[in-house]
Amino acid sequence: MKKIAVLTSGGDSQGMNAAVYATVRAALSNGMEIYGINHGYRGLIDGDVTKLDAKSVEGIVHRGGTVLGTARCPEMKTPEGQKKAVATLKKFGIEGLVVIGGDGSFAGAKVLSTVYGIKVIGIPGTIDNDLAYTDYTLGFDSAVAVVVNNVNMLRDTMSCNDRTCVVEVMGRDCGDIAMFAALCCGAEAVCVPEKGYDPDALAEVIKRNASKDKFDNIIIVAEGIRSDGTLDKGHEADKVMKDILDRLPTLNIRSISLGHLQRSGDATVYDRKLGILMGNLAVECLAEGKTDRVIGIKNDKVFDEDMVSALSEKKQFNQRIYDLANNLVKY
Repeated sequence: MKKIAVLTSGGDSQGMNAAVYATVRAALSNGMEIYGINHGYRGLIDGDVTKLDAKSVEGIVHRGGTVLGTARCPEMKTPEGQKKAVATLKKFGIEGLVVIGGDGSFAGAKVLSTVYGIKVIGIPGTIDNDLAYTDYTLGFDSAVAVVVNNVNMLRDTMSCNDRTCVVEVMGRDCGDIAMFAALCCGAEAVCVPEKGYDPDALAEVIKRNASKDKFDNIIIVAEGIRSDGTLDKGHEADKVMKDILDRLPTLNIRSISLGHLQRSGDATVYDRKLGILMGNLAVECLAEGKTDRVIGIKNDKVFDEDMVSALSEKKQFNQRIYDLANNLVKY
């Protein structure tokens, strides 16, 4: 294989740049030409392609976001868009493609591989950690670190004002960011889509703490939670705060959504290492002629797996982390 390309697609995540860096450097060390597709599948359809060299990725390993840019591309779901994407690859003589993104990005990669015969390798880049086949996705560790750092700062102002704060975090329909962050910053409660939430139980937590002369509380909620357990994205922190105030009308309480801060800032050391290991393995797979594979990590070992079987796996809820996050703060 002489020419390969790399693109980042969907929501950006810390660690994407580390994966791009490793993909480029590994390709060059294997004697391959390497191209960057700008702005994900949108750039692939539009022919926005740049030849890369070692200098192109110098100094990017630590940076959040993605130097290649990213975009959501509904056109890639259509046969017309797919044919344009394939035409771009053929125009530049690109034989293999590394796709860094989440499940939607992998869906596009799967079509390119199974329908059009393009050799494609997927790297999981999403802060949500919602792909079942891998223990961790690129950006998850960094997103959790951002939440923990922000909650640590919120603690200062909440504690001196005897105030409760409801903190909303990302994750789509996966509660991993909320659970891991709550555990690591000692939040008084955590609410996730997989479990829904009970406003009465939250009120009881606050009353129990007040009986012990503790009047500041951090409640972390994942986007997409409602008291009936269904998904309803948008302003979850405000909804939870209102439910609590309905039960405790005099409570000093605020809400905040951390939003895209969770995608921002430098990648953690773990995400940098993970991105580099995954990018390198993706190139190794292409050099061996593999296709329709995804890269993952389990038990601290990076591996490649068939894309179809990997994406058919169902995400298992981490009950142990959820229980720890809620139970350790009772005492």
